[in-house]
Amino acid sequence: MSGQVNWFELPADDTARARAFYAGVFGWETSPMGEDYHVITNGASGAIAAKDAQLTQPRIYFHTTDIDASVRKVAELGGKSDDVQTVPDVGRIAHCSDDQGTPFSLYEPQS
Repeated sequence: MSGQVNWFELPADDTARARAFYAGVFGWETSPMGEDYHVITNGASGAIAAKDAQLTQPRIYFHTTDIDASVRKVAELGGKSDDVQTVPDVGRIAHCSDDQGTPFSLYEPQS
């Protein structure tokens, strides 16, 4: 469903420590995907990732069935969007901000 939260990323300076923390709080287990990116395997749809210049705060992804149309609508309504990126075997994403500067991301699943 468009607009539904379907993924999130929690940035951490120390992903091992963050994984232990969230395992203790929620019982989350993770599986590595890439260098320092850990997908939650038994809970909410998301990941714990290494904090970097682009990922400094939690990032929420909203589902869309047409990311190109959604990116155009973001701009029409005064928001901003980075270029749409293709993630192989996953889909397409775009990092955006609303008209007040609040960051969010869009996700169109691979068909």
